Amino acid sequence: MKDIASGESILFAPRLPDEYAVWLGEIKPLSYFKERYMISAVHYTDEITKVLHQQYQGSGKPLLYLLHGLNTDSNNYSKPADFEGIDKFKMDLNTLHPILTECRVTKSELELTLIQFANDISSEAHVEVMRNAKVGMKEYQLESLFLHHTYMYGGCRHCSYTCICATGDNSAVLHYGHAAAPNDKTLQEGDMALLDMGAEYHFYGSDITCSFPVNGTFNRDQSLIYNAVLRAHNAVISSMRPGVGWVNMHKLAEKTILESLNEGGILFGDIDAMIHERLGAIFMPHGLGHLLGIDTHDPGGYLQGAERSKEPGLKALRTTRELLEGMVITVEPGCYFIDALLVPAMENPKTSKYFNIQEINKFRGFGGVRIESDVYVTSSGCVNMTKCPREIQEIEAVMAGAPWPIPKTTIPSANGEI
Repeated sequence: MKDIASGESILFAPRLPDEYAVWLGEIKPLSYFKERYMISAVHYTDEITKVLHQQYQGSGKPLLYLLHGLNTDSNNYSKPADFEGIDKFKMDLNTLHPILTECRVTKSELELTLIQFANDISSEAHVEVMRNAKVGMKEYQLESLFLHHTYMYGGCRHCSYTCICATGDNSAVLHYGHAAAPNDKTLQEGDMALLDMGAEYHFYGSDITCSFPVNGTFNRDQSLIYNAVLRAHNAVISSMRPGVGWVNMHKLAEKTILESLNEGGILFGDIDAMIHERLGAIFMPHGLGHLLGIDTHDPGGYLQGAERSKEPGLKALRTTRELLEGMVITVEPGCYFIDALLVPAMENPKTSKYFNIQEINKFRGFGGVRIESDVYVTSSGCVNMTKCPREIQEIEAVMAGAPWPIPKTTIPSANGEI
């Protein structure tokens, strides 16, 4: 709790029973919490009413600003604090939530340090999974390798979310890995793997997706789709800086993927016409990314009064804001072959003309590719906090046993000088 008038911070800790020491360990004195959290004062929760009234120097009931408001990502409302004696206070349920939400939109140096650590250990773990993935393994074994590395070498007891370890056609299921689809398929020859996994460190998350062939070598079709997504990923990151609109970044990713599919013979026709018909949402039905921090999907994506688009793809955006210095946001374009979206589009007279049916039928059952990095917006551009192999030659080299990062080879000049 923060006293606005004095600027003092007060923490209220539960008064624990003696049995706590038997089952859960030493009962820490209040001085422990005061020192650990560097706050002005600590009291017990059963003293809240008395302490706050003593702190208050004015007349009438003290005013409490309580955290209550809509999280525009989850569409849930935060539950305001409640305690015995709260009726002895005036309450404001509207002021605090938008202020604290906006505080979470941009990150401090200490917050960035925690997010970077979570990214570093998660990037390492993704590389470890790449090196050990083999045809015949189970998807949950890839998840297990990731969890072991982040806990063993990073002390990360928890992940930011349930791991998505999708291979083959499962990689077209956007939120695969849930209880009804528990990462239990056997890896098959020719499968692509789409692994969306991120460790959490001291409550701050990471959110990283890598896609690669389980046998370690990209074939022509896998290369085509992977490079389409990689081009979109890189184009967005190259364009990010304060003031850039996130909707425009999403549209850039869509356009880049459509261009690659057109060049690869899967689609044909005018790209601008495809964009007008929202064809990009058939292949990338989710939003480009989301704010990241204490929550995997951090709040603040929509300012008060902002309306969501109703257009395919755009309605899935988790933010429509302009980028601000200090934001951490995921960049996660994808390209998926989802029958539930493809079949209606191929039967629709407005969109069927863009599909090369013979070519696209080759990709039915392919699944999908997603590449996701966590990106910090700087004053003049951005920094990619994720450090995974991304280029096809990098992935194939790492899966063949090469070190990561791959040492840069010194190339001699034409006259033989280094």
